Amino acid sequence: MIELKTPEEIEQMRRACRHAADALVFIEPYIRPGITTDQINEIIHIFTVRAGARPAPLGYHGFPKSVCTSVNHVVCHGIPSGKRLKEGDIVNVDVTTIMDGWHGDTSKTFCVGRVKPKARRLVEVAKKALEVGIAAARPGARLGDIGHAIQSFVEAQGCSVVREYCGHGIGRRFHEEPQVLHYGKPGTGPELVPGMVFTIEPMVNLGKPEV
Repeated sequence: MIELKTPEEIEQMRRACRHAADALVFIEPYIRPGITTDQINEIIHIFTVRAGARPAPLGYHGFPKSVCTSVNHVVCHGIPSGKRLKEGDIVNVDVTTIMDGWHGDTSKTFCVGRVKPKARRLVEVAKKALEVGIAAARPGARLGDIGHAIQSFVEAQGCSVVREYCGHGIGRRFHEEPQVLHYGKPGTGPELVPGMVFTIEPMVNLGKPEV
């Protein structure tokens, strides 16, 4: 069942979301060749707890770290480690914060130093795909409209949408209904109504959609 949030609850969620977004702004100057993904994890962990919040991934279904760091060919849910970033890498940092019982979930893909044009283009296509998906999310539309808009844009760029992972509802729980596919047919799925809160997180490949 899709759980609708009140305007007051949504405002509380905005606080958690702002903090998660602030964590990505805070970490950006540290994303340089030589830093380890474990160091990225530690910096964001400290940033989070000092604000009186908690990192949602830590211990979630056994996940051992506070953020996800996915480097190059790793699509998502990468586990921070002693691996050092190098010039030309791209790394997605996925932050979910719990503040006053509410979750805020966001991520950003960073370019490490100078990257190859095809890597930069992949990052740009994925970012634009997110914007296209957000633009399709409006009252009266259908959930499938979001997936269709993203898929149409991504495939027009000669790229493909990963099928194995999707966005999700969010609130007091990390993962709620509905599942938000990043591909699909327009006019299908639940109708979007005020009070629905969910993530849109398209994952894009340069080649085939399989992970």
